[in-house]
Amino acid sequence: MRKTTNTLLVILSIICCCFSQEPATGFETLPTLQWKFQTRGAIVASPVVSGGIAFVGSADSVLYAIDLKTGKTRWTFRTGGAIKSAVCMEGEKVFLSGGDGTVYALDKSAGTVLWTFRTAGERLYPLYGYADYYHSSPVLSDGVLYVGSGDSCLYALRPVDGTLVWKFKTGDVVHATPVVLGDIIFIGSFDGWFYALNRRTGDLIWKFKSVGHRFFPKGEFQGSPVAGGGLVFVGSRDYNLYALDVEKGYCHWNKQFPKGWALALSFRDSVLYAGTSDDDVMIAMDAATGRERWRTNVQFNIFGPAAVENAMLYFGTLMGKFHGLDQKTGEIRWTFKTDGYQANHAKYFPDENTIVKDDFYGRVQTTEGYIAALYQLGAVFSSPVIADNLLIFSSTDGVVYCLMK
Repeated sequence: MRKTTNTLLVILSIICCCFSQEPATGFETLPTLQWKFQTRGAIVASPVVSGGIAFVGSADSVLYAIDLKTGKTRWTFRTGGAIKSAVCMEGEKVFLSGGDGTVYALDKSAGTVLWTFRTAGERLYPLYGYADYYHSSPVLSDGVLYVGSGDSCLYALRPVDGTLVWKFKTGDVVHATPVVLGDIIFIGSFDGWFYALNRRTGDLIWKFKSVGHRFFPKGEFQGSPVAGGGLVFVGSRDYNLYALDVEKGYCHWNKQFPKGWALALSFRDSVLYAGTSDDDVMIAMDAATGRERWRTNVQFNIFGPAAVENAMLYFGTLMGKFHGLDQKTGEIRWTFKTDGYQANHAKYFPDENTIVKDDFYGRVQTTEGYIAALYQLGAVFSSPVIADNLLIFSSTDGVVYCLMK
């Protein structure tokens, strides 16, 4: 058993309703729970809001359209596999990449199918596949829909009818969400290369190779990129965060994290916010140089990028806590605990004030036990969405939470 536990510690070191108020004064008023919506599966997909509706997919293979005011279902649509990506939309169309290797265009008001496009199929990346949590979310830019796939390709489709404009084949799984800046679309692949393509033709402009790591020699690009200030930022499984030149592809700076990945990235007003796993910190950096402005220990892994608004930063952790941080100082203003955390935290964290991750790994024992524990804790893999005075996020306890600020 000791050998099994030690092995698990090595593996997991690689990857990785009520409120409690942190001691503080003069801080934002604590949000209140407006409603919550229960699905029949764990949720890692981020919600998207449009026209008074929150759209979110679940591991139960269903896309839910939820009324923002009431928290009730407007309509549902069932796919052929677990949904691990966010939707995007144009006018009255909702675009979804299903876990069944199909891209769907749905009517926004009714959820009926307008067209479908079949890729060559989805698959998990085999090396530590349990930590390949997401599928690529579709992105719409200037009349073209872009989406990556487990078949190693990035696709460009016409949103009006789903016909193929072009496709670009990489050397392995593409589960990151692309970002478009001007005439360039950026995407990383599990082959360890980061690609800049002409968004109109799919032709390669440049590509960048990660350093690699002893546990991950290919240096797989698992994280979704963000761009700003002439740079594109992306995290790799090689424990590095890279800041690459948009035009030329050379590295302006990189930051290595001692314990794991920095995949949860947000950019706002020349500041890059990076959530880390397993370093368990949220960091605010000067985007041009990588110099840290502040770092906050949140005790557990962060995978969902933060939402940034005014003076606040909002994000969740894999232990089932959702935080509101002061954007300038990184101080925690408030914390919301998911239903999963409330019901199950005592199994894994007997002392809420002292979180010892090695003790947690000793309790879960196996990789399967690790994933099961995250699901029980209501881990927040998603990125929250802000809609006026509402905060909406999803959790592996299968719940969509709506908080009123």
